Amino acid sequence: MTQKKYVVGITDHMIGSPDLEAEVLGQDVEIDFLATTNETLFDVDRLARLDALMVWGARLTSRSIAHLKRCRVVVRYGVGYEKIDLAALANAGIPFANNPDYGTEEVADHAIAMILSLHRRLWEHDARARGYASGWQVHSLKPLSRSNHATIGVIGVGRIGTAVVNRLKPFGFRILGYDPGQPPGHEKAVGYERVERLPDILAQSDIVTLHCPATAETRGMLDADGLARLKPGAILVNTARGELLGDLDALEKALRSGHLAAAAIDTLAHEPPGQHPLLSAWRNRDDWLAGRLVITPHNAFYSDHAAVEMRTNAARTVRILLEEGRLRNRVTA
Repeated sequence: MTQKKYVVGITDHMIGSPDLEAEVLGQDVEIDFLATTNETLFDVDRLARLDALMVWGARLTSRSIAHLKRCRVVVRYGVGYEKIDLAALANAGIPFANNPDYGTEEVADHAIAMILSLHRRLWEHDARARGYASGWQVHSLKPLSRSNHATIGVIGVGRIGTAVVNRLKPFGFRILGYDPGQPPGHEKAVGYERVERLPDILAQSDIVTLHCPATAETRGMLDADGLARLKPGAILVNTARGELLGDLDALEKALRSGHLAAAAIDTLAHEPPGQHPLLSAWRNRDDWLAGRLVITPHNAFYSDHAAVEMRTNAARTVRILLEEGRLRNRVTA
């Protein structure tokens, strides 16, 4: 058997075997599929022979990085990299890249579906209509405003946030945007009203949708104090990172009091979610929460097309680095 030129490791995979990656990487690449999200199970001898490592859901810390003796790059399949120890990679001289150029349409569509459904109170209508024994149309839920009488605050106006803004425009919402990372004039090019302070966008928005990464600055941005700054009766949508919310206690309190009218969440700080009174109320379809809390299992990114795009783009990033020495989508600590 002819020895392959490169060895590329793949930690784990949620969509079958890495056949698509093999096709993109080419015939001169051997794929070593570790097949586990548990970093403690990585074989150190297998790590030592890798020229590149692709990471899906596994954590990658100094424990494993110390054994990546030949590794020229680590590439994450997804956008977020909270589980990757960037400092340890930097100390080892191994560059890191994420994979931001996939699934933009899917996450934006998911967020828009959540926004429109909660704004129109569709899930609450559905939950309550099951119990109507008399009357029908008389059971309209109030308040229920027109879209062109409501303000949406988009926190994070990067690729996905911009896609959300563009999808919102035809509905007539007033659109505010908060993103200190975007240059002056970005709001004019995209078409939203820039807000300079987080408390201001929270106070003005009937609906808040989150599209920012989890960083030291953003983790817990909507803790109890942040939720209290929301406009009374606001709606919250989070298709970004679960860590942006402080804790479920604060979210439950805001929903129970009515200060938060409803929330739709695709990402949680701990997945799959464990036990919590709010989650129990959601699972049991408690009347007080009916249609007001929507949780999807961290799959806003997914479509059949996005899955192919994600795997292809991640493998292409590795291929370009190995063949050309050029790293796209590089992330530094």
